[in-house]
Amino acid sequence: MGLLERLGIDAVNDGTWIGTKSYGWEHREPIKSVSPIDDSVIAEVSWTSEDQYEDVVQAAQKAFLEWRQVPAPKRGEIVRQIGEALREHKEDLGRLVTLENGKILQEGLGEVQEMIDICDFAVGLSRQLYGFTMQSERPQHRLFDQYHPLGIVGVISSFNFPVAVWSWNAMIAAVCGDVILWKSSSKTPLTALACQKLAAEVMRKNNMPEAVFNLITTDRVIGEKMALDKRIPLISATGSTAMGQKVGPQVSARLGKSILELGGNNAIIISEHADIEMAVRATVFGAVGTAGQRCTSTRRLIVQSSIFDQVKERLIEVYKKITVGDPFDEKVMVGPMIDEGAVEAMQKALKNLKDQGGEVLFGGERITGGVPGRNYVRPALCLAKNEYPIVQEETFAPILYLIRYESFAEAIELHNGVPQGLSSSIFTLNMREAEQFISAVGSDCGIANVNIGTSGAEIGGAFGGEKETGGGRESGSDAWKFYMRQQTNTINWGNEMPLAQGIKFDI
Repeated sequence: MGLLERLGIDAVNDGTWIGTKSYGWEHREPIKSVSPIDDSVIAEVSWTSEDQYEDVVQAAQKAFLEWRQVPAPKRGEIVRQIGEALREHKEDLGRLVTLENGKILQEGLGEVQEMIDICDFAVGLSRQLYGFTMQSERPQHRLFDQYHPLGIVGVISSFNFPVAVWSWNAMIAAVCGDVILWKSSSKTPLTALACQKLAAEVMRKNNMPEAVFNLITTDRVIGEKMALDKRIPLISATGSTAMGQKVGPQVSARLGKSILELGGNNAIIISEHADIEMAVRATVFGAVGTAGQRCTSTRRLIVQSSIFDQVKERLIEVYKKITVGDPFDEKVMVGPMIDEGAVEAMQKALKNLKDQGGEVLFGGERITGGVPGRNYVRPALCLAKNEYPIVQEETFAPILYLIRYESFAEAIELHNGVPQGLSSSIFTLNMREAEQFISAVGSDCGIANVNIGTSGAEIGGAFGGEKETGGGRESGSDAWKFYMRQQTNTINWGNEMPLAQGIKFDI
């Protein structure tokens, strides 16, 4: 039995799912899932029509009325079983992520492990959806806060993490008592389909409400309907800043809530007090992993002037050893970019860099021989200045800009001097530099690390950014509060009716 067969995927698949039930074919050309490895068509998936979207939303609304009454620890048990199903199919799912997305197999398997980890986190969380008690100023009154489910959570995911980001939202939302409407990336529909089927099977076995986990495979038209739909109180969207600038106002105009995980322009500062070898290893993983197509990819390297040449030469030495090719090959470090458009965007960015006064030190070219397809590039190492327009942008490609600094104050200014604010890092063994970097006058990003890189966030911490990266948090810490509504309660258990602030109002 082949990989797709084991995951229940056929040559032609329905792309709309209400729980365990799929919708039939509409009269429209299907989405072709194309592997970036060799541009081969893996399988086809049908589009979700506007009528089907309406049916999914209505079914989800109905399921929410029942699901929210299931005790949270029992909802946690369902998520635990989903985690077990993911463990059982980890190898196949990881291979499918690599096949459809192009990231190396170690990263594909790591993405599935991330789903498993968030299931474990959510199971524990299901017994810890804490409220809290305050002291009332009125005698014989109890004042407290508690949290209730929101309703439908719309999840819009991107191709670069086709399943992990869904799980961050879906597993937390599920234990909070919400139901999920997932709009997967049209570039990676099969990984979404496989995860939907696993979750649906767990729900079916436990006789749970049908439409807790739902999937639509669609384009921007219905994506916009989601953003405008008042029946979806929360939209969690991952994508470009340009996408977020459209989705955010649409959701806020109807007074909905949004979690926006958008562009990153992440930097590492390497101080003269750094362990340079540690810094170089973290930089390379952050810059070239997933072919530079992570929102947390390292794009800028801000290096102290006294060690700049040393770091530059060491990076060139390492970059020359980076293997690019078939992501299923264990010796390969970098697989293909997602498609031809991504390769062209990288080449355009490098041309702009040169036009603006920068220099490509190594790499950047398309690889045409010894690889199985046309979407392969050599990771680029470049000299640049922070103020270059191209450096101010996020290019979703393996391009690393080397930038020199003199004083530590200048390093912080350069680091924060971009519109985005997702992930950040400093390498230093100087306590004062480290503490300043993570203080209120240091990094302005949602994630600030010391002596680790910008990529590789653990699920236990909240994930998200500031400025043009959007806002809101997913995954760990107390991010669960975004998926619930807070309610303040006062109970008068006495025989009197005193008013707050000592107001007298006798009748």
